[in-house]
Amino acid sequence: MRYLDRLQPLALFAMRIALGAIMTAHGYHKVFGGLHGFAHAVGGMGLPYWLGYVSAFTEFLGGLLLMIGLFTRPAAFAICVNLCVAIWKVHLHNGLLGSADRPGYEFPMAAAAIAFALIFFGAGPIALDHVLRGGSGFSR
Repeated sequence: MRYLDRLQPLALFAMRIALGAIMTAHGYHKVFGGLHGFAHAVGGMGLPYWLGYVSAFTEFLGGLLLMIGLFTRPAAFAICVNLCVAIWKVHLHNGLLGSADRPGYEFPMAAAAIAFALIFFGAGPIALDHVLRGGSGFSR
């Protein structure tokens, strides 16, 4: 099983790419397709409306940062918080699985778990974070 340990950088890379792509896509539609409307929808949930702007840019820019592996831990933290608030304010009352017209919290919970793991494991060696701090190669 020791050979599987050598594949851990690939696993972190896959986690970053998957979560980053998901968050970038969700954020893109908010940033470029109705930013002000989203901000006011957030305000309608009892949160300050300006947090809608923070949320949209956290999803979009945070997702991009995850995909390139730059500022991975802060980006993952911001995304994790964003997803936890989404679960709390949007999805929790729909239950784990929700229904056809009201999604549950299973998907944001899974994405938050990936973000949580990235906070503690970091980007891994296949990332700009690793290159910028002077890392070389993929060995540990």
